[in-house]
Amino acid sequence: MTDPNNRDDKAAGISWPRIGGVAFAMALHVAGFMMLMAPVSAPPPAEEEDQVVPVSFTDPPPPPPPPPPPPPEKPVVITTVVNTPRPTVLPPPPEQPPVVYNDPNANSVAAPPPAPPTVQTAIPVDVAPSEDISGRALAQPKYPAQELRDGVGGMVRLRVTIDANGNVLNVVVDKSSRNRNLDRAAMEAARKWKFNPGLKNGQKVGGDVIVPVNFTPQ
Repeated sequence: MTDPNNRDDKAAGISWPRIGGVAFAMALHVAGFMMLMAPVSAPPPAEEEDQVVPVSFTDPPPPPPPPPPPPPEKPVVITTVVNTPRPTVLPPPPEQPPVVYNDPNANSVAAPPPAPPTVQTAIPVDVAPSEDISGRALAQPKYPAQELRDGVGGMVRLRVTIDANGNVLNVVVDKSSRNRNLDRAAMEAARKWKFNPGLKNGQKVGGDVIVPVNFTPQ
């Protein structure tokens, strides 16, 4: 006799044996998966041997020596300066004038009168006329422009005639520099100079004065 439920299941297409087999297979897979996921216990660690560390004992350093004692304080010497008053130097007593005894019996000799002073007569000294240096400093010779550019120089010797007051009367060339412009510049400057008159028998006199004039190009 056929079970009506089986007929219904077959009619519905359901196979219970197949379902049971599938369920069993799934249970096996789940169990295997759980076993794979379980942690594997690590082997117990090996017992570590005690390490022996050598220890050396060092004696502590000796204590530092005590500091040296402070130097003894130098005694303070107090010097007392005593101002000794200087002795007062008294001037020597005045000399007593000699005592003159008037002896009427003594022969008194009169001293001779002093000789009259000798009067020396001054002998006049003759002095030649000369140049006053201050006069040349106030009026220097003017260097000719052309000769200065060309580097031409030379020495002019002038003969200057003056009067008794030192004024210039005449100027001539005593020795030429061989350049007319240099000679002319020296003569023009000499006419403005001052001169010292000469002396003859104590009187001022004029005369001639030789004056050199140098032109040196720079």
